[in-house]
Amino acid sequence: MVPTAPNAYLRNQVLAASPEQLRLMLFDGALRHCRAGRAGLEAKDFDTSYTHLSKAQKIVLELTNSLKPELMPELCEKLSALYTYIYRRLIDASMERDTQPIDEAIKLIEFERETWVLLMEKNASDAA
Repeated sequence: MVPTAPNAYLRNQVLAASPEQLRLMLFDGALRHCRAGRAGLEAKDFDTSYTHLSKAQKIVLELTNSLKPELMPELCEKLSALYTYIYRRLIDASMERDTQPIDEAIKLIEFERETWVLLMEKNASDAA
């Protein structure tokens, strides 16, 4: 099977990305799927909402699994608790068909993304 052009582009993007960029891509994907799931809920398209919220949940699980507690156990414990909370809010949104938990998850993921971008910028300036 030949991959479609967007899939080939994404595959190349992932293969060429640094670990820092991959994490940023996970944040972006989680936000994209949260917003699409929210739009599905608003449109009462529960299949679409479920599909996107499930994808966002899987991305949040990947963020959790990518933590390296052997390097910074205290920080990883706090981030794991945060990601568990976000995951739970996404489940709540899907089960209750309510946008408020999604809004909360989006806000938290956006904050994490902004923090990650600042850290990437700091590391880049320290390396220069």
